[in-house]
Amino acid sequence: MKIAYFCCFSAAFLCLSVSPVAAEALASGELDSVVVVATRSPEPLFKIGSSVTVLDEVAIKESQAVAVADLLAQTPGISMFRTGSIGQSTSVFIRGAASDQTVVVIDGVQINDPSVTSGGFDFQHLMMGDIARIEVLRGAQSTLYGSQAMGGVINIVTAEPTTAFGGNLSAEAGSFRTGQGAAAIGGKTDGLLWRLAGDYYGSSGIPCIDEAFGGKRDCAAQVAETSGRVRYDFSPLVQLDVRGYFMKSRTDFNGYPPPNYVLVDDGEYGYNQQLVAYAGLTVQSADHSLINRVAVHYTDSQTRFYDPAAISYAQIPYSGYSGASNETFYGIGRNRREEYQGTWALNEATHWVFGVQHEASTINADTPAFDFDGPAPIQADVSLTSAYAQVQRELLKGLTLTAGERYDHHDLYGGHATGQLAAAWVLDDHHTIFRSSFGQGFKAPALYQLYAPGYGNLSLKPETSHTWDAGVERHSLDDRLMVSATYFQSTSHSLIDFFSCPYSDVDPRCSVFGGYYANIGKTVAHGVELQSAWHLNTAMTLATNYTYSATEDRSMGASTYGNVLPRRPKNTANVSINYQSQSQWSATLAARYSGSSFDDAANTVKLGGYTLIDGRVSYFIRDHLEVYARVENAAGTHYETAYQFGAPGRAGYIGFRTGF
Repeated sequence: MKIAYFCCFSAAFLCLSVSPVAAEALASGELDSVVVVATRSPEPLFKIGSSVTVLDEVAIKESQAVAVADLLAQTPGISMFRTGSIGQSTSVFIRGAASDQTVVVIDGVQINDPSVTSGGFDFQHLMMGDIARIEVLRGAQSTLYGSQAMGGVINIVTAEPTTAFGGNLSAEAGSFRTGQGAAAIGGKTDGLLWRLAGDYYGSSGIPCIDEAFGGKRDCAAQVAETSGRVRYDFSPLVQLDVRGYFMKSRTDFNGYPPPNYVLVDDGEYGYNQQLVAYAGLTVQSADHSLINRVAVHYTDSQTRFYDPAAISYAQIPYSGYSGASNETFYGIGRNRREEYQGTWALNEATHWVFGVQHEASTINADTPAFDFDGPAPIQADVSLTSAYAQVQRELLKGLTLTAGERYDHHDLYGGHATGQLAAAWVLDDHHTIFRSSFGQGFKAPALYQLYAPGYGNLSLKPETSHTWDAGVERHSLDDRLMVSATYFQSTSHSLIDFFSCPYSDVDPRCSVFGGYYANIGKTVAHGVELQSAWHLNTAMTLATNYTYSATEDRSMGASTYGNVLPRRPKNTANVSINYQSQSQWSATLAARYSGSSFDDAANTVKLGGYTLIDGRVSYFIRDHLEVYARVENAAGTHYETAYQFGAPGRAGYIGFRTGF
């Protein structure tokens, strides 16, 4: 439909509806709440010109979400697809940008996996665990976050202790033989803060292949996570901070074996593990106006896939299998980053953020089951050195401008610069706020795209994007009602894709694989995000959001020119109503709608739209002991987020949470 229609529809929707996530904070007018993700330093929300959603501890607990991706799908501008149930490959799209164009940060460390094709982050194993806060920053944000921040940034913060000694424990069980548990313990004294947490999720899962297509094999998943942090204050001006996160999982999945190369129940499985480590030293000036931080970040991601039948497939002519191993893939990707960041409050009106970074990435990957006459192992590394600066200044009372610039130098393609501008204007004693931002993004070529034997391309340039948005937020009825509307637009250039050579092509880079990676793609996206929250009375909150997002492939000369980008629905919406009694219980009824989309770039396979209805209740037996239950997909809706892959039907869960 034409955008004019959706603008009219959006206006009507805004008058009648409200936002489902973090409704308490939105409706209560907490513009003074502090966010970190937009400027890499704590700033009140009313000074932020970029589009930000904050999911605090209250919103996280009320959602009863198990996986981070499921919670993110309830926020404006975000869509998600998964190839089965929790634990299967999961992608998150912000405003139509590819999943690998989103930066994920856990406790200050940027996460990605250099060993996978595009170097992105898969949300499949990221559970809620000990997470206390999630900040979602939309739009190109490479000025502060560098490579991959073409679509936005998701900043995840784990919990900190607030008492001298305490902890919490939770457990849950339910459908598909699912069980999970989490525990944490920690303390905070005059100069020392520490916390250790762990969680486990296990499920027999559902058939990875949709039962409508004959799927029978349940794809089980087991995920274990642990995290910890220690902070020691040598003095009020000097602080040492050490943090860590470790995940290990085993997951079943299905593949496309010979001789037919179609999706079947073939018994494949894989192991994943990820280590994230951070150590930082912070030194402040005597008046606390200048904060200096030096830090080292390290990530280690390892993936191994196995097919029990791989050796037998070697007997099939032209199958590509060597017969020497049932390990179909292993990938080891590591990042090491050193950085300095300074934050300088020049005066009450002017704040600077500036820094330098150096990142070294390595890949070690192979496909042992195919190595008799196929790709050789990949072992390569590359480094990226960066410098950035951003200034935020309140020019007039209520009007805050932000401007920044970044320069990166890559080992292979050389230098690249990005910039950003944003404005926030608060009127009517914080009742009305206008926001607008413009940002540039880039994504360095992944190591696989550069060095893959036969079809890697060392001449690749970075992918680039530019985005802008503008919106208004209004608080009324004594701050019981918040409504907001934002328009966004983005264009991405030089996207890296596989270029298939015609049979007559004499390009020397064409190999036996029939092509190579090249900067041949271009996409555009635009849309509207609407949200609001309304406290109907002291007990009841009504909340909804709606996103219209139109994406298009603009790759010149491609057969897909003019097509909608795959797995990006144009229309998504969330609705919830929450009742909080004055006694000890609460209840929520929520619905999530996703419109139709296409599963493939050619737009030949259509995925139907769907609506999922969930119900949640909780009851405090006493102050620190809560029992809860929920029903997911209460109507038993059959749906697909990826063609032929299954999605959970009606499911029920019950659990408890306690603390001390």
